Amino acid sequence: MLVWCVRVRTWTLAIASYVLLIRSNRIVSASRSDYLIYVITLRQLKYFAALARHGHFGRAASECAVSQPALSMQIRDLEKTLGVDLVERRPGEAVLTAIGRELALRSEEVLAGARDLVDFARHQGRILIGRLRLGVIPTLAPYVLPKILPALQARYPELRVELRETQTRLLIEELSRGVLDVLMLALPLNEPDIETAPLFDDPFALAVAASDPRPVGKKVDARAIEREPLILLEEGHCLRDQALAFCAGARGEQAMSLGATSLTTVMQMVANGYGVTLLPQVAVEVEARNPRIKLLRFAPPEPGRTIGLAFRRTAPRKADFSALGTLVTEALGLEGAGKRAPKGRMSGAQK
Repeated sequence: MLVWCVRVRTWTLAIASYVLLIRSNRIVSASRSDYLIYVITLRQLKYFAALARHGHFGRAASECAVSQPALSMQIRDLEKTLGVDLVERRPGEAVLTAIGRELALRSEEVLAGARDLVDFARHQGRILIGRLRLGVIPTLAPYVLPKILPALQARYPELRVELRETQTRLLIEELSRGVLDVLMLALPLNEPDIETAPLFDDPFALAVAASDPRPVGKKVDARAIEREPLILLEEGHCLRDQALAFCAGARGEQAMSLGATSLTTVMQMVANGYGVTLLPQVAVEVEARNPRIKLLRFAPPEPGRTIGLAFRRTAPRKADFSALGTLVTEALGLEGAGKRAPKGRMSGAQK
């Protein structure tokens, strides 16, 4: 009888200890999926996302400002926790497995959400303060930023703008990953997770050499330039695609791709008689000052582009982006209805 009582007491103590363990550490009794949530860290996801982008442990470690062994260890811990291989380790490169590719996409979403969470907490009730990471396309930045940045600094002195100027595709990728907050670029965009807000219309003019026989006041259309060399920016610039779309492909093979990354280089080619190009109105004041260039206007409907802002649909700073859009149109003198880029100053050859 005594033996039985001792056994019952021992079992009772064991059960009580187990209950106490559960109460003090809920993770012990949780399911495996709940457990994983506690041990997968944002740091691991950040390192893995960097490796997915670079395909190289050394370059990923450099981006994350850590040693290569430290980054490799965190990714191995992530694989061990998940119980799957995420990376095929080869000499000089790292190739993601099928599961690794899917996890990389989801990691970017989680990291972007974490950044949005921080922004939400920091910017509640205050407009345009702290850091704003702004991406702008190259055919827009040199012409609008000199007017916009002083206005931003004067009206929002607590705002710190960090600029990124590159092609549309890269800007969209960085916006989706949460590296950038907002973009200023040509619309439309066909990205389901990105919201856009149009700001103004930016019509194109035809830039030709000053020796061109056509008078400045004469309107031209696409057919009038079908047989002329059309000088364009390199592949990847949206302005190139818009110019070719206007010409409807009738003379796309005659377009000259110079590998130029700036309108300034293209306009130098035009000034020296190598061909013609489409010049956005926002760039006229800067790029058409050369007296060896003149501008011809297009007959309606004019070709052009719509400039606007783009940001993630889940972004918590939409009030900031709305205020930014208002300031942009005001700084460019576009407060009225039917907003169009300002005409700018004509070159000496056109006065």
